[in-house]
Amino acid sequence: MFGFLKKKKVPQTFVLGAMAKGKAVPLSEVNDPTFSEGMLGEGVAVIPEEGKFYAPCDGEIGMVFDTLHAVSLTSDFGAEVLIHVGLDTVKMNGDGFTGHVQAGDKVKKGDLLLEVDLEKVKAAGYDTITPMLICNTDEYESVKGLSGKDVVPGDDILAIMPKE
Repeated sequence: MFGFLKKKKVPQTFVLGAMAKGKAVPLSEVNDPTFSEGMLGEGVAVIPEEGKFYAPCDGEIGMVFDTLHAVSLTSDFGAEVLIHVGLDTVKMNGDGFTGHVQAGDKVKKGDLLLEVDLEKVKAAGYDTITPMLICNTDEYESVKGLSGKDVVPGDDILAIMPKE
């Protein structure tokens, strides 16, 4: 009867943690248009200081690429997350990469996903910048990277607002 007295339900914002220790930067700073122009989705990137990459949220591993340069997972709230370690690192064919998860694994925020020898990646001539994308961005009201700061694994780095 008095609907105007009821509080409007505010959708919960989901926050993903940093997947690596380093400097969080906007996707626009990634030197690859596939990432910088948001072709695969919105997100954020980290210039890693260490070669350990962690789950940014609770979820299930969808795919670990054979070359171990990227991993996808679906968060418990439905976001399709892609973590892509470095640029053109697929060409390394897994050399210097160690996987700690496989498709179907359930992970918790902070679980170790991949280890990468960053010096080997740099020596091979590849950029180590690591984009983290929400591939189903269009299913959300907004996806905003929280960049411009140094982060450690688990620090807030990506805010996702569901559609009402």
